[in-house]
Amino acid sequence: MQGDAIPTIRFPNGAEVPALGQGTWNMGEKSSEAKREIESLRTGLDLGMTLIDTAEMYADGGAEKIVGEAIRGRRDEVFLVSKVYPWNASRQGTIDACEASLSRLGTERIDLYLLHWRGDHPLSESVEAFEALKASGKIGAWGVSNFDKSDMEELFDVPDGHNVAANQILYNLSRRGVEYDLLPFCQERHIPVMAYSPIEQGRILHHPELVRISKAYQATPAQVALAFLLERDGVIVIPKTSSAARATENRDAVSLDITDEDWGALDTVFPPPARKKPLEML
Repeated sequence: MQGDAIPTIRFPNGAEVPALGQGTWNMGEKSSEAKREIESLRTGLDLGMTLIDTAEMYADGGAEKIVGEAIRGRRDEVFLVSKVYPWNASRQGTIDACEASLSRLGTERIDLYLLHWRGDHPLSESVEAFEALKASGKIGAWGVSNFDKSDMEELFDVPDGHNVAANQILYNLSRRGVEYDLLPFCQERHIPVMAYSPIEQGRILHHPELVRISKAYQATPAQVALAFLLERDGVIVIPKTSSAARATENRDAVSLDITDEDWGALDTVFPPPARKKPLEML
């Protein structure tokens, strides 16, 4: 099924990335799993899923080390995303955290560096640090994660806040609250949205209607769940897997062509929001 090209998303700075990438949450926690995790990421790269998302939080830097090993000798193929803890996101703390991430990743630059979620440090300090890192060439762009619409509006009021390049949020079939106002807000401003936990860590995969539809397309429920997000304008999907076979399965989701009728059936069991809901997080 790998005949279809992965669609691409353009960042405000002109960088073009695949709309289907790879996540690394929970990687780097067990040394016994390292070989499988590295193999899975490398398989994903071979298949064109060249955006890899990680964070200093994941396994306390362990995931960044796994990514660093996976991309060794292939750095120029990869669009690399990492994140800073909110309690590190002061002016100097952000710069220090970035340096530590660069060291673990074994690279001289991070393509997109995100504030993992809002903390106590003023957004103005974090943005000032991001802009300094960008000017020094240590990051290509910066963004945020787990920001609701009101947070984005506040960010836009901060000096240079309009340079935000992405917002990474919890978004999947069972978590559609962002479609009410946050997703449109980002789409209207051409700010890509990165959807983490796109299969709800597996919890939605046994839903009878999702299973029925996946069987109709000779696909898996996970592939249909990924295809749902890939249908959305400006959305980058970052499933995590430690299995090379599952990485291949994820890649094949781009070839699914679901009918409007079947999307409607999924809307019935996973309804879009009718009102504003607080942003959900995992």
